[in-house]
Amino acid sequence: MEIGIDSFAAMFAEESGPKISDVDTLAQLLERIELADKVGLDIFGIGEHHRKGFLDSAPAIILAAAAARTKKIRLTSAVTVLSAADPVRIFEEYATLDLISKGRAEMVVGRGSFIDAFPLFGLDLKDYDALFTEKLELLLKIRDNELVTWSGKFRPAMKDLPVYPRPLQDPFPIWLGVGGTPESFIRAGMLGLPLMVAVIGGETYRFRPLVDLYRRAGQQAGHAPEKLKVGLHSLGYVANTTQEAKDAFYPGYAEGMTKIGKERGWAPMTRERFEAQVGEDGALVVGSAEEVAEKILHHSEALGGIERFTFQMDTAALSHETLMQSIELIGKKVSPLVNNS
Repeated sequence: MEIGIDSFAAMFAEESGPKISDVDTLAQLLERIELADKVGLDIFGIGEHHRKGFLDSAPAIILAAAAARTKKIRLTSAVTVLSAADPVRIFEEYATLDLISKGRAEMVVGRGSFIDAFPLFGLDLKDYDALFTEKLELLLKIRDNELVTWSGKFRPAMKDLPVYPRPLQDPFPIWLGVGGTPESFIRAGMLGLPLMVAVIGGETYRFRPLVDLYRRAGQQAGHAPEKLKVGLHSLGYVANTTQEAKDAFYPGYAEGMTKIGKERGWAPMTRERFEAQVGEDGALVVGSAEEVAEKILHHSEALGGIERFTFQMDTAALSHETLMQSIELIGKKVSPLVNNS
């Protein structure tokens, strides 16, 4: 199983988090990607947001800087908000990243969990589904064809137009990032795209029917089982002991989730709810290396087998030094425990 990290270049919790400049925040993020590469992690992803507190509005640029400082780790978006982007431009950026990284680039495309990009780029929320469907179709056509002929509703038509540069990898890896919408799982299966499932709350095993939908749709569409890969993106953190991990993660996590919850109508985060999420079936993957490795394997079994697992640690406003220690534990202890079990 591939093990990696996803980052939103963010501090969700402003009160408990360390106060550092945006310049230092990005410098430290690049240091963490370098360390992830050195300790043998497989993947590092950068999200995309367009709101205060996040520095990942141009993920391809961050990933290109990381590509110049790393050797083996694969570099991906997590996720590219395709609904608000031009598929031609996005493909050009990630093809360039693939060349800079010598074939280590990937893309996870989705609709994102915030809607800030829609008014920012002059898009109508009523077109939420139609925009994504059309732009995904065009992106895949560009990936598979150097000369593109295409027409749609939201972008000018293309007639025998070339898109350059071409990436080193052929085909270029494009994953579909999904939340909990059955249609998204079915779409990924029908297209034969690998699936990245974001589970940030609740009980992970409850996503099994949706993952089964994905696999059935893929098989019915004639795609080989090895193409139908499943990844899991979860909030998580690793420390020397489980108690240490929980005590470090909870304050910033509670503050950040309560803040986001005010926007979405969620109840404030409590220690009791947090402890339930850290439990065996809960979505939070927080603990010692041994307990976290065991939980990843438990989630994999519950979902019928996963090929990739990524930790998202920004939520808890942990210091750079603390994140570095966690990345080292994930690379040196968690990954070997998961893959040698």
